[in-house]
Amino acid sequence: MSYDKVKQAENISIGTKQTTRMVELGKASEVFVAKDADPRITAKIVNLCKKMGVQVTYVDSMKQLGKACGIEVGAAMVAAVNE
Repeated sequence: MSYDKVKQAENISIGTKQTTRMVELGKASEVFVAKDADPRITAKIVNLCKKMGVQVTYVDSMKQLGKACGIEVGAAMVAAVNE
């Protein structure tokens, strides 16, 4: 399951702003997007990832994605970051 990949990633950026920044800087190796997140928010990052050649993986819920990141709140998206 994709949540394991999130947990195993050494460095992650949580949230729309941080994820977008990491993709723009070319530091994101993979972006995880919650299927239940607002499409107006996620469409932009998905298009950016396509443009930058970053793999996008969809996960079922924001709640689960947040949990995988070790936070109590939901996360719409998370980037696995290469340092």
